[in-house]
Amino acid sequence: MRPITRRTMLTGASAAGLSLALAGCVTTQPSPVVEADAGPPTEPLSRSAEADYTGMYGPVNDTFPIPAVKLSELNQAFLRREVAYQTNEPVGTIVVDPQHHYLYHVRPGGRAMRYGVGVGREGFAWSGIATIHDKQEWPDWYPPPEMFARQPDIKKYMSDLQSGQGMPGGPQNPLGARAMYLWENNKDTLYRIHGTNEPWTIGTSVSSGCIRMINQDVIDLYNQTSVGTKVVVLGPGVVG
Repeated sequence: MRPITRRTMLTGASAAGLSLALAGCVTTQPSPVVEADAGPPTEPLSRSAEADYTGMYGPVNDTFPIPAVKLSELNQAFLRREVAYQTNEPVGTIVVDPQHHYLYHVRPGGRAMRYGVGVGREGFAWSGIATIHDKQEWPDWYPPPEMFARQPDIKKYMSDLQSGQGMPGGPQNPLGARAMYLWENNKDTLYRIHGTNEPWTIGTSVSSGCIRMINQDVIDLYNQTSVGTKVVVLGPGVVG
């Protein structure tokens, strides 16, 4: 079967069809998005900072090649950086602040690595305390049965995979280069921390509840995170 790409989906589906094809833990544009709360527009990057970020977000030679991120498409407020961060959570905990579109990986000494994220749009947001139950590189995407029932059109973008109908991992897969699967009380929440092949959506609320990251960022977090890690997703109005 010919690989599914954004071009084939655009030529083979209407705008509404494309929205269906990418729904469920992935982008739902052209639905309206909630703009990121990143404060006023940021100043252009300094020459030294731009050089640092060019290296940080450059091309990655992975199982599948990952292209460099176009920094001009991103608000610099959502680029990866270490920040002061006071929390009672133990070192290693992941804290997600959906309101401000940030994920914090707690470090010693009142510090954290902060990443920009995309989060669930209104009606699909999730909050709570979970653990990372599993980790996968270039994960397959399996829409849940409820999504197939709600949006039967997405079936034409799926293949018969080992665990059922899904989209195999790869550059066109909306889960990106890495995924960390969140469970709560020994039950799959169906929410993930995962990469994205649409980095320009970072800092917005466009997914069906999952926490999406730039591929270079999700690889960085994935490499520092183990199964069993605590993940705290803050509720509305709660600031991390």
